[in-house]
Amino acid sequence: MPSQPRLAEKIRPLRFRAPRKRTLALAVAASAGLTVTVATPAFSHGYANAPVSRALFCKQGVVKDCGDVQWEPQSVEGRKGFPQSGPGDGRICAAGDSRWAPLDDQRNGQWPATRLTSGQSYTFAWTLTAAHSTTSFRYFITKDGWNTTKPLTRAALDLTPFLRVDFGNKQPPNSVSHSGTVPTRHGRHMIVAVWDIADTGNAFYQCSDVDFG
Repeated sequence: MPSQPRLAEKIRPLRFRAPRKRTLALAVAASAGLTVTVATPAFSHGYANAPVSRALFCKQGVVKDCGDVQWEPQSVEGRKGFPQSGPGDGRICAAGDSRWAPLDDQRNGQWPATRLTSGQSYTFAWTLTAAHSTTSFRYFITKDGWNTTKPLTRAALDLTPFLRVDFGNKQPPNSVSHSGTVPTRHGRHMIVAVWDIADTGNAFYQCSDVDFG
């Protein structure tokens, strides 16, 4: 049709106009001595598979009605600095991200739980779908007598990690495991595993239900 070439001629220059403006803006900012920050995504992702986390149970289909986390168990990421900062109380298992809110639902104690034995060694493990320079992996556990029917809070946790593995800002392998002694506990509990990223402001949070019998 006669109009098509004219339309193409009008549209073609527009494809290059925005990049030129962006380049010009960056050049002007640089000449003015301004700092230009270009946002880049963090490519680190991972989930805990021993003890099996809530996010992984959702991925496996063992637990239903999990929302989008069933597709992205590796993406439960929030602000680091826990417990002094990081996700707020009641939103810890979802890392403070509303997309993963089903992970904060206690479901009346119906989450599957990994059986542990007090005082014995246990090998904790992660699958990292994309590794990243790492400060540490830390593990927190709930206190005896915590309320298992309410979303997890700091008051329910022993805020001193019972296991910490430092990585000195190095990049771990895609399969990470480390052994530690399980604290003495009774009945059902929650372990919060925190993977602290070295070169971003975030950490990855994984909640695992455990049962000491």
